Amino acid sequence: METNEWLMLAIFVFGAACLAGFFKTKKEGFGRFTTSALLLILVVTISSMLFSGGKIDSTSMVNIIFAVFGFAGGLFTGKDAA
Repeated sequence: METNEWLMLAIFVFGAACLAGFFKTKKEGFGRFTTSALLLILVVTISSMLFSGGKIDSTSMVNIIFAVFGFAGGLFTGKDAA
């Protein structure tokens, strides 16, 4: 296996471990924070695998990472819905 394939495998294992930890520690049901955290984990894992496989370029990856940071920041500092 080439270095690129090892990198993709490592990202996949890390993402799978994050998902397993997420489902092991979450409470029952899917609320606002649970669904958002699940989506953030999936987006970061899938986009990292695509980037390491050469399917997306670095500017797209930077935009995805900034979008994730912005979404996460707004999620935790935003006001609760009435």
